[in-house]
Amino acid sequence: MIHITEKAAEKIRSLLVHEGVPEATGGLRLGVQGGGCSGLSYAMRLETQKRDKDQVIEEHGARVFVDPKSFLFLNNTTLDYRETLMHQGFVFENPQAARSCGCGSSFTA
Repeated sequence: MIHITEKAAEKIRSLLVHEGVPEATGGLRLGVQGGGCSGLSYAMRLETQKRDKDQVIEEHGARVFVDPKSFLFLNNTTLDYRETLMHQGFVFENPQAARSCGCGSSFTA
């Protein structure tokens, strides 16, 4: 399972509206791809609908799509959204990440 905090859900819903993606079928696609300073990096983009083999997670009124391969690396992850004076954006709290880079966008599993 992937957990979505209330703040992350609020931001996802806001992005869907801003980009004109239908809330009834659309969501945020989360993925993992090779690359980044630690070996694997997180990927995100808005999608209008799920794909056939996607895991679909719905929490706090927001929907996230994850392909089966990425789900192996993201299972039990919490997706949060944080705003500070120096940074704003989605934050992955991934218990499977053995090591991550300073920017938090790549990790080693």
